[in-house]
Amino acid sequence: NLEAFHVSFHPLWCSNFCYTTTPHLSQLVKPITASTIVAVGLDLWLELNNGRTLSIYGMGHLPMAKRSGLLATLRRRGWELTIAGSSVRYRKRIRVFDKIEMYSRAICADHQFIYLEQSMWVRGTCAGHALYRTAVTNADSIVSTDHILAELGPETTLPEIPNWVEAWITAKDLRPWPPMQSYS
Repeated sequence: NLEAFHVSFHPLWCSNFCYTTTPHLSQLVKPITASTIVAVGLDLWLELNNGRTLSIYGMGHLPMAKRSGLLATLRRRGWELTIAGSSVRYRKRIRVFDKIEMYSRAICADHQFIYLEQSMWVRGTCAGHALYRTAVTNADSIVSTDHILAELGPETTLPEIPNWVEAWITAKDLRPWPPMQSYS
């Protein structure tokens, strides 16, 4: 079943969060419906710019973490959540006063990262999609996903890594770091 809550976007802040409890990280939920896109964060063509898009996606991470029980675990253990990589696809313009729906879910995990996906929809059409590599950290290092899932309880599981996510992981691992070292 889909569980929804509403967020009104204001140029400087958000309000009206209503949280619900969902036990599984991978359950597809509809966590955010934005009433309108306002003038702040628009480009010269009155479209949502990529920086504001990422900020709106970012507002979907914490409600998902709260619903799944991850936020309480992070607080209890003194852990933190970080984004370790992302890839965004833009497919439809989001213009001023468009209403958007955003869907968020944890799609899979490997030994140290949990992979999230989010999408924004305008009038029934997918406008964009984001894939995130997230990590939970303690004071010294990244916490293993096995340890995180154990803390969340035995009913918390994630599916195997889909082929398209595996290809993205491989491409990310091939990318040189630090970047731009071989260019003149």
